Amino acid sequence: MIPTATMIIERIEKLAPLAIKIAHDPTGLQLGNPDLPVHKVLTTLDVRPEVVQEAIDQQVDLIVAHHPVMFHPATNLDTRDPQNQMYAQLLQHQITVYAAHTNVDKATGGMNDWLAQKLGLQEIQTWGTDQDGIPLGRWGLLPSALSVQELARLVRQKFQLSGLRLISKQPEQIVRKIGFLGGDGGKFYPQAVARGLEVLITGDVYYHTAHEMLTTNLSVIDPGHHIEVIFQDQMQSLIKSWAQAADWQIEVQVAQANTEPFQFIF
Repeated sequence: MIPTATMIIERIEKLAPLAIKIAHDPTGLQLGNPDLPVHKVLTTLDVRPEVVQEAIDQQVDLIVAHHPVMFHPATNLDTRDPQNQMYAQLLQHQITVYAAHTNVDKATGGMNDWLAQKLGLQEIQTWGTDQDGIPLGRWGLLPSALSVQELARLVRQKFQLSGLRLISKQPEQIVRKIGFLGGDGGKFYPQAVARGLEVLITGDVYYHTAHEMLTTNLSVIDPGHHIEVIFQDQMQSLIKSWAQAADWQIEVQVAQANTEPFQFIF
């Protein structure tokens, strides 16, 4: 059986309902006709020109991304603009784009569970609620206690990072109770403190927020936003399992393009 994009999207939203996404987040169908049949799916963290070209070259019908391709409304459709040109290419090649963003961040068995599990945390629980009272983050215990500095090195190794940032007045402190919040989670640090977490791992920490964090006993590891690339493999695995259960005849592949915008210069 050849599924439509709608059928695949329905399965994603069973795992991560749109009702739990953060308000005003452009999660969901981004572009294209979801009623068309899907022979090949591409999973990706970001939808950027190199990913779109890869999808065209591989004759992909559906891109399932974590980050929305349309974070901001288009003010015109002038295809001399690279962003608009990317939309035009997707439409020209009848590629549907779906973004599973903050609904997957919050979902049980979603992004923050994947991140916590990859680090090897045990007894994982939720923390950090949004305005609707739905938890985003996960916290758990390290298998054995480490210093903050050792933990930062472990994060760098586990997520294959070129570098990361550490915010701590006590890098030698021995810790075990660790919180994770993928993406930009710095504003939730007061809830991490209230929960008694010893270290918060989150990305995109702002300069002034880092100063505020230093006034608490909380240490923070900022591995960047791109660690959410774990989405690609996890979503590929999920769609393959759903396809097997439903007898869908589809191919699911992971984007090979590297969309990390930052480089560390040593």
